[in-house]
Amino acid sequence: MCLVVVAFRTDTEYPLLVAGNRDEFHVRPTRDAGWWPDQQDVLAGRDLQAGGTWLGLTRQGRFATVTNFRDADQPSARLRSRGELVTGFLQSALAPAEYLETVASEAYAGFNLLVSDVQSLGYLSNRGGGMRELDAGIYGLSNATLDTPWEKVERSKSRLRQLIDAQSSNETELLRLLDDRTKGPASEVKSDRLPFATAHAITAPFIVLPDYGTRCSTVVRAARDGSWSFIERRFDAAGKRSGESRYSFSS
Repeated sequence: MCLVVVAFRTDTEYPLLVAGNRDEFHVRPTRDAGWWPDQQDVLAGRDLQAGGTWLGLTRQGRFATVTNFRDADQPSARLRSRGELVTGFLQSALAPAEYLETVASEAYAGFNLLVSDVQSLGYLSNRGGGMRELDAGIYGLSNATLDTPWEKVERSKSRLRQLIDAQSSNETELLRLLDDRTKGPASEVKSDRLPFATAHAITAPFIVLPDYGTRCSTVVRAARDGSWSFIERRFDAAGKRSGESRYSFSS
């Protein structure tokens, strides 16, 4: 389970605001966020198992993130890594909608993809959401299609809206939004494949479980003057902070 909330052209100072939690098995090898030595314009963490990333941006002012879709079936090993969807956009010069039209959706397990060049924001899912160019607004994404009204998605969107209305969309408040460890209602629990306690734990925006949970929280802010700020805060299996990376640049 992952969580991403995005404010697109709703904040007076920041046309693009992103706050996201990456949830993953703790044993999956990962490199901390940084500028990639082999793709020096890309700033992202790196999945060392498949080589891609779940969220990244570039010096040219391009942003992308992907979440898995919660399917009943395990993905086939023959399918391509969903992290390629992010790096593909970051390496491209295409506008968001143009890039999404080139994606061979059937080559991947279930995914949700958000891409932006700040001028526009595009969304694509291969599980019924289709491709959309998004208007100004606040959007929430977990492991179902965009704006599926899971309680943690709605709660996080509401909190982001409150921060923008209060002109408090700073990194501290956005990281606090992501650190919400309150579980959702029991009525949302799907325990067909998981024990109830585990299934209930993953209804929280920030997940803490022994083997699986929130590995990092990331905040991206693109300002109207072309400057970008990026922070990745990392956590161990107990949900305690284990590291942090901060970057800023102008596109």
